[in-house]
Amino acid sequence: MLLSLSACDLTLKPYEAVLYDEIGSSVEELTIFTNGSYSCIKHREYNRHAHFFGELGGDNVSFNGITADHMLQTYRYTHLQQQNDTYEFWSSAYRAIYATNTVIERIERLPNRTSAHNQLLAENKFLRAMAHFDLVKYFGRPYAQITAGDHRNLGVPIVTTTDFNITSSLSRNTVLEVHDFIVKELLEAAELFIQEKNSCFASKEVCYALLSRIYLYMEDNERAIEYADKVINSGRYTMFPSAQLPDYYTLVPENNPETIFAVRFTVADNLDRSSIGSMYYTAQGTNTGWAEINISFDFFDLIYTYPEDIRNGFIEIVYRPYSSSLNRYYSKKYNWQEGVVNLSSPVVLRLAEMYLNRAEANAKLENYEYAIEDVNLIRTRAGLSGSALYSVDDLKEHSTVLEVVLEERRLELFLESHRKLDLFRNHLPLVRAYPGYHSNDLFHQRVEPTSSSIVHFIPELERNINKNLVNNPHYGM
Repeated sequence: MLLSLSACDLTLKPYEAVLYDEIGSSVEELTIFTNGSYSCIKHREYNRHAHFFGELGGDNVSFNGITADHMLQTYRYTHLQQQNDTYEFWSSAYRAIYATNTVIERIERLPNRTSAHNQLLAENKFLRAMAHFDLVKYFGRPYAQITAGDHRNLGVPIVTTTDFNITSSLSRNTVLEVHDFIVKELLEAAELFIQEKNSCFASKEVCYALLSRIYLYMEDNERAIEYADKVINSGRYTMFPSAQLPDYYTLVPENNPETIFAVRFTVADNLDRSSIGSMYYTAQGTNTGWAEINISFDFFDLIYTYPEDIRNGFIEIVYRPYSSSLNRYYSKKYNWQEGVVNLSSPVVLRLAEMYLNRAEANAKLENYEYAIEDVNLIRTRAGLSGSALYSVDDLKEHSTVLEVVLEERRLELFLESHRKLDLFRNHLPLVRAYPGYHSNDLFHQRVEPTSSSIVHFIPELERNINKNLVNNPHYGM
C-alpha cells in the first residue's frame, strides 16, 4: 500500500508516496511522515467537509439557492446513502488515521526510542484521536443522548493498525467506546510531549484543549473545567486584542496569540473556490467565491442586538437596491488571510472556547457566578460593557444561566462548527424560522434532537466493501 505525503514544513521536500516497508525509524524520516499526517487533515475532503457537516446543521447560516453540491443535503437534513461529501470525508479521515498508525507502529516497535521519537508519537496520537472524534461526531449520536444499552449507540470503527486484513472487516464501535479511546489517546499523548511547537502543530496544551471539549460533550463537567483551566493557566495563550478582533482570521495562526491549534494553509496551497471561505464570501465586484451560504437573518438580528459588538465586523452586508429584506450577509471569517480573499487556516481550538467550555460546565454544576464571569470576559473582549453584561440577578430575559452561556457560544463561535453540536448534545431542537432553502416553504424547519436525521448515513460504498458496517437508522426509525 502507498502512503501519500505532503510536508507542512515548507523547508522539507515531501515524497509523493513511499512503500510502507521502506519507511525508516530515524527521527528525520519519521518527522517527514508526521508532516504527512498533518497534511492528511488539510485535504479538502477532510477539512472542508468536516467544517460544513458541523456548521450547515445549525441556525447561523442559510443557503441562498439550490446547488448541485451534496452539502445541500447536509443543510436540509435530507441525507443520502450515496452522498459524495459523506463518502469523501469518511475515506479521507481514515486515510489520516492510516497515516498516523504508520508512524505510531514504527515508533512503538523501537526497542530504544528517544524523547524525540516520543514527541512524534504524541503528535500522531493527537491527530489519530482528533480524526476519530471528527468521525464519531457526525456518524454517531451525541454522547449525552445515549446509554450503554441504547440500540442506536453505534459510533465508528476504532482503527489502530495498518493491517488491511483487520481494518477491512471491522465493525462499528459504540459511541461510548470511541470516546473512551479518544480520551485515553489524548491523555497518553499529553505525557509524551517535549516541545512547545507553534499552533500549527500538536502540543500538550492542544491535547488539554481538545480534552476540555470532549469532556464537556461527555457531560463530565468537572474534568471539562479542569482541562480548560490547564490551557488557560498555561500562559501560552492570550485573548486577541479587542480593537483588532475583526482581523483575527487575517493572521497566520502561528502569529495569533489566541489560537491553540489550526490547520495551516499557505498562499501557495490556497484552494480558492474550493476553500471554506469561498462558500461564505466573494469580494464584491469580483467572482472570487461562491457566497452561496449566508449569515442567517436570525443570527444577524441576534448579533446586532448590540450594534457596538465588535464581532459585527466579521459580517459584510451586501445591500440590495430595492428592499432591505433582500440584503445578504457575507462572513469574512475564513477569508483575507495575508490579504488573500478566500484564504484561511481553519481554527480548530482557541482560547475563547476554553472560557466558554468552563462557563457551560459551571452553569451545569450550578456555579452560576463563575459561569457569568467567563461569559462577561468574552463579551467585554467584544467591546460590550455596562448594561450589555450579565449578572446572576440580571439574565436579560433569559430563563437560565445555561441559556445565557449557549447564546454566547453561538455569538462567539459562529461558523466554527459548534452550533449544531451545542444544540443536540444539550437536547435542544434546531429551529429555523427565517428564509433559506432548508425546507419546502423556505421559511420553517424544526429538527428534534432525537431525530434519526441528525447523524449521517454510513457511506454506501464503504458498506459494499465491509458488510460488517451496520448503517444508521433511516429517518423516522
